[in-house]
Amino acid sequence: MTENVRVRFAPSPTGPLHIGGVRTALFNYLFAKKHGGDFILRIEDTDQNRYVEGAEQYIIDSLNWCGIPFDEGVSKPGDFGPYRQSERKQLYKQYADNLVASGNAYYAFDTAESLDFHRKDHEAKGKTFIYNWHNRLKLNNSLALSAEEVKEKLDGGEDYVIRFKSPQDETLHLKDIIRGDIKIDTNILDDKVLFKSDGMPTYHLANIVDDHLMKITHVIRGEEWLPSLALHYQLYNALGWDTPEFAHLPLILKPTGKGKLSKRDGDKLGFPVFPLEWTDPKTNDVSRGYKEDGYFPEAMVNFLAFLGWNPGTEQEIFSLEELINSFDLGRVNKSGARFDPDKTKWFNHHYMQEQDNDTLANSFKKQRSELEDIDINYISMVIGLIKERATFISDFWDLSHFFFVAPSSYDEKASKKAFKDGTAAILTEVLTLVNNMEDFTVSTLTSAIKGWITSNNIGFGKVMMPLRLALVGALQGPDVFDIMFMIGKNETVKRLEKVVASL
Repeated sequence: MTENVRVRFAPSPTGPLHIGGVRTALFNYLFAKKHGGDFILRIEDTDQNRYVEGAEQYIIDSLNWCGIPFDEGVSKPGDFGPYRQSERKQLYKQYADNLVASGNAYYAFDTAESLDFHRKDHEAKGKTFIYNWHNRLKLNNSLALSAEEVKEKLDGGEDYVIRFKSPQDETLHLKDIIRGDIKIDTNILDDKVLFKSDGMPTYHLANIVDDHLMKITHVIRGEEWLPSLALHYQLYNALGWDTPEFAHLPLILKPTGKGKLSKRDGDKLGFPVFPLEWTDPKTNDVSRGYKEDGYFPEAMVNFLAFLGWNPGTEQEIFSLEELINSFDLGRVNKSGARFDPDKTKWFNHHYMQEQDNDTLANSFKKQRSELEDIDINYISMVIGLIKERATFISDFWDLSHFFFVAPSSYDEKASKKAFKDGTAAILTEVLTLVNNMEDFTVSTLTSAIKGWITSNNIGFGKVMMPLRLALVGALQGPDVFDIMFMIGKNETVKRLEKVVASL
């Protein structure tokens, strides 16, 4: 690519950022960085009625947590700002007026009541009302009125919108990087409103003008914008501007594969659909976030990359740098990508193993009051023994509590299996061995106890199961000798004596 690649992520601040939006941002970011380009964040807040306090900052925080920061945007000024559409509204009217002057758009004075009448009239006749070539000359607009009538309405301050004049009997030939060539019959298109009576542009006009002025070269967005592609192509042509390349990403589907993934699906099946926790400012309802649920940002980026894209190899684990190097819009699928909650956990489990034990220990310690007085180095050593079984930091306590607190009871089912006639005598012998050991290390414990079992021709299960149960309270945990070494000789003796006394 000879030109400087510039892409943008342009969300509306109407609530929390769905993971579908994060996926769109990620693909824009990967594409930009693959080609040495710029990734821009633009906030499309022209619909002030739906504006939600805090949503804009939530979007910024989400991108930063995911590790996909933007190069230019609302908090990183560049040469093409401002980056909020509400701060650019003085720009759009001139382009709407230019379209009217060139005959590509027109003033429409129809009231909401009259349009509602036409819709209901069409419905009664089993038809759908579409404002376009087949009826616009019968409606209240500058195409049907004389120049004098139009001037009189404008001078009189009558409310109007500006509509795009869709052509009749033409076939549009459009291109999409993911979907290939697309043909559109212009007769089915309606005359979209470009400029509203409140003095604000609609998404369609503002989007095109901003992309042009910000020198956006590639528009990578969700499939839901595919129906707008024809209008956007026509607007570029009508304004005499070069058209960027378009790529429409597939939907993220429910785990069943049917329908678009929604918050309701996450609530029902127990997984988040937002990157960060979100508290609705109006209702105070709290929505779960991947961060707060214990996911690592690297895991989230990795699993989102595979929703709709594949590298063409068997590799599934990618660092961000590897994703950048491998990413290709040509390998993005047209069909929807099914969201798999179990696969997201699989990714998180992998990234758990790559985390530094000391970092995990600090996070774990903050979560559990029981660890307040425990040395952080000891906690880190424990994590090194149990993290291969963990998917989230919140799993650590169930996997490791016996390293910090002696069991107060013993699993009933395991007790029936492990505690037999003669168990007390066996554990008493083990107690003697332990008490006589001066070098209390994993290797000496292993050698001494296993050697004693072998020399006395005792089944390993008869010793190791009750020994584990005495130390842990259940038949779980890492190697028994690792546990003994970690809790120390005195604590090991105490736990064994307690079991022997109870038997």
